[in-house]
Amino acid sequence: MAQWSAGHSKNRRYLVATNRSSVFSGHHGQLSLTAVFLDEYHDRLFLGGKDVLYSLRLDNTNPDSKEIYWPPLPGNRDDCVQRGKDSQTECANFVRLLQPYNRTHLLACGTGAFQPMCAFVYVGHRGEHVFTMDPTNVENGRGKVPHDPSLPFASTFIGGELYTGLTADFLGRDSVIFRSLGGRSTMRTETDQRILHDPKFVAAHLIPDNDDRDNDKVYFFFTEKAMEAGDREGAIHTRVGRVCANDAGGQRVLVNKWSTFIKARLVCSVPGPHGIDTHFDELEDVFLLRGKDEKNPDVYAIFSTISNVFQGFAVCVYSMADIREAFNGPFAHKEGPDYQWGPYEGRVPYPRPGVCPSKITNQPGRQFGSTKDFPDAVLQFARGHPLMWRPVYPAMRQPLLVKANVPYRLKQIVVDRVEADDGQYDVMFIGTDIGTVLKVIALRSGNSLDTEEVTLEEMQVFKVQTPITSLDISVKRQALFVGSPVGVAQLRLHKCETYGKACAECCLARDPYCAWDGTSCTRYTSLSKRRFRRQDIRHGNPVLQCLDQKLSGERLDVTEERVVYGTENNSTFLECIPRSPQATVTWLVQREDRKEEVKLDERVMRTEQGLLFRRVFRQDEGAYVCRSREHGFARTLARFTLEVLPGESLSELLARDDAPLDGSFSTKGYRAWIPCHALRSTGAINHPRSWFKDIMQLIGPSNLPHVEEYCERMWCNDKLRRKHKSMLDKYRQAHDSARKARNKGSGERNRTPPLHNTSTLPTLLKQME
Repeated sequence: MAQWSAGHSKNRRYLVATNRSSVFSGHHGQLSLTAVFLDEYHDRLFLGGKDVLYSLRLDNTNPDSKEIYWPPLPGNRDDCVQRGKDSQTECANFVRLLQPYNRTHLLACGTGAFQPMCAFVYVGHRGEHVFTMDPTNVENGRGKVPHDPSLPFASTFIGGELYTGLTADFLGRDSVIFRSLGGRSTMRTETDQRILHDPKFVAAHLIPDNDDRDNDKVYFFFTEKAMEAGDREGAIHTRVGRVCANDAGGQRVLVNKWSTFIKARLVCSVPGPHGIDTHFDELEDVFLLRGKDEKNPDVYAIFSTISNVFQGFAVCVYSMADIREAFNGPFAHKEGPDYQWGPYEGRVPYPRPGVCPSKITNQPGRQFGSTKDFPDAVLQFARGHPLMWRPVYPAMRQPLLVKANVPYRLKQIVVDRVEADDGQYDVMFIGTDIGTVLKVIALRSGNSLDTEEVTLEEMQVFKVQTPITSLDISVKRQALFVGSPVGVAQLRLHKCETYGKACAECCLARDPYCAWDGTSCTRYTSLSKRRFRRQDIRHGNPVLQCLDQKLSGERLDVTEERVVYGTENNSTFLECIPRSPQATVTWLVQREDRKEEVKLDERVMRTEQGLLFRRVFRQDEGAYVCRSREHGFARTLARFTLEVLPGESLSELLARDDAPLDGSFSTKGYRAWIPCHALRSTGAINHPRSWFKDIMQLIGPSNLPHVEEYCERMWCNDKLRRKHKSMLDKYRQAHDSARKARNKGSGERNRTPPLHNTSTLPTLLKQME
């Protein structure tokens, strides 16, 4: 049985080092994940991939997993290949839909090698771990998932019925919103570009209007080509559309077609000069942050825009009140081909198109028990006017978060509303296309339109760069489940102990999950009675918060000074990573009695990880100090003494033995070493390597594997191999002991390896040969 196994990551936050993540990659090492369903009722995580289904228990005391192999029906894979599709990436059963059917069964649907199919999976009762399916008892999945595994779609399962927005044909041209399963007849949208024009469906959710269940509506979020864009042919707009859950179509018009479908534009833009906004029109993901009032969730959405000028992404937040106001406003109307779009100013028939048949629509003498009772005039108007005139704007009429010209794309979002000492904060977890997850809060002061973005963490979740395809949050377990094609990872939402061992560091973290309790940085709970609890998310001011905690800059400063060797005209790197992404880093160099800021240019560059000398000169020698400043609080993060070895000294070092064994020298004057096969054939005596320790100082411990490989290649005598392996092992043990002592003293918030000069290794090895 495959189990949750430790994942690996390397970034500002080291997930493995802090024991914060676990990764599941399937029983065969490659999951090809295409569907995720987090079932907190059963305490299970259900996964769908290529020809496979998995069930994982969330109970860490019993992390076993179960697998169901579910390939296409016999002959369908061959038919798919014969129709020109790829046998590996298309002609398989890619599971795209996992929805709870009832308390004991799961509805699973897959592409079935371009012949969609669905089946019911028995998952047992609560507390059991049962996972079985009859692979021969399948149903036609057309209209439930796309034929093509690469095409987007959105679905939600309500009251035994499945609502899906997708392309429902083999060629991917028939874009529809379907209702299937259940006891009622199948419903779909009309084939009309005014209804849906080449849409890309992103999300579907049931959101009730009020306590009357007859008014329940299903909302679809999608992008499409905008017919009202005028001269901007091919312009893309984001829409929110809705249908009544009790829509039964018309009696004579719109038979088995949606009679209540209407849609409005979602606007996400940044106000610009001269009234020209920068629009983010491509919808990437939607998350509904539900509170106690199920009728009014906050709608978080990620948008993107790609132009010749820049690539940008934005997060906008919408209220349901604003969405409903747009649907209650005027309809968009166009008199004819030569007319402009405008609001419809004529008489709107009753009942108003888009409303549901319910107690609200019923009047004395005008009873509507079903949409089949609606007058034909209502249905004709709905068919010709699906679009609302007024768009929906986000809160404050601008994005909550904007990212421009970043080396990644924002793809997925989930949000957790966290109770902090000074109020509630919405913590956003945003997945990218390179396998990272951003943990971000956006702060607004009063009624100000300006927001302060605080990136709490940037986590590299998987060992390889892979797009994040799903994010699911479990508030119950305080866990985040991150899906990608290579697997699914489980992360803790917080690990407060990584924020250092001082009140100031905990305060500067500005993490709503964490607070200083007088002795350590721990999980904040509103029920805590700790007297010395300190937390300041909005301002992150350690001076005010930690004054009575004996705040001392000297106590937090790094006093240990490390020596780094560089080689003249080679590159050298001084590593220094601040614990907070918001901190400003300054590099100072002290020579004799002068201390000055390091002058940066094309040769000496400051990076996010430290100070890079692309070519180091003798005059660069000196004592370097890395200092960070955040909210007026400054501290020393690292101290280094940089010593630069002249090139001729290295030559002498490499040629320290008086004469080569074969009596020859290389063209550069360095020792010409005898190859392994020569040593084997001549039985040459062992010769000393008195410079070995010096070389090890230069190249640093991170390159030990390369050194071992070199030794294996150059010193192939078995006795020598054992001798140098023993020397390397002792060196590694000493290095590990020193590192553990350093980490124990400095805390675990950002455990970094010791400084080393990695770039000199290729040159050294080349010269040694």
